[in-house]
Amino acid sequence: MSSRTTLARPYAKAAFELARQESALAAWDEMLVLVAGLVEEPALSELLASPLVSGAQAAEVISEAAAEGLDMPFKGFLGVLADNGRLPLLPEIARLYRQHRLQAENRLQVRVVSAQALDAEQADRLREALARRFQREIELEPVIDASVLGGAVVYAGDQVIDGSLRGRLQKLRNRMHG
Repeated sequence: MSSRTTLARPYAKAAFELARQESALAAWDEMLVLVAGLVEEPALSELLASPLVSGAQAAEVISEAAAEGLDMPFKGFLGVLADNGRLPLLPEIARLYRQHRLQAENRLQVRVVSAQALDAEQADRLREALARRFQREIELEPVIDASVLGGAVVYAGDQVIDGSLRGRLQKLRNRMHG
């Protein structure tokens, strides 16, 4: 676990609690994704790193760049991040917040790495099988990577299910050399 994750965790939890109090889990998720994307822009990233720009100024720039997309409680949250020098952690905070939200909604985000895009029927069958296994609603995040050769590798929370051709070949090679 990285130190960024450790630093971001309490802020993500606080954001989640604020959003839950407001019954605005989805809205806060959208706002966090928006500002996390802004913070990852090179120009804004440089601005945040500058010792000449105060945290309050940086938070104001982010709020202005987001236009009308942020509500007042969220702007207050940005102010807390700015006061504590944590605005650069917004991408990690957004990721951790999403985990809290999915858990609260009994959903699981699953990354599926395959050599080719899954068609709708394959995606539905995989989603149903994973829903039975994990007893949760599944959100698939498809990733194309030709190096898996065939099949797929599924990342669900801290579990990895390797059904790829590359993984099978690796196991076969290990048995032959083992």
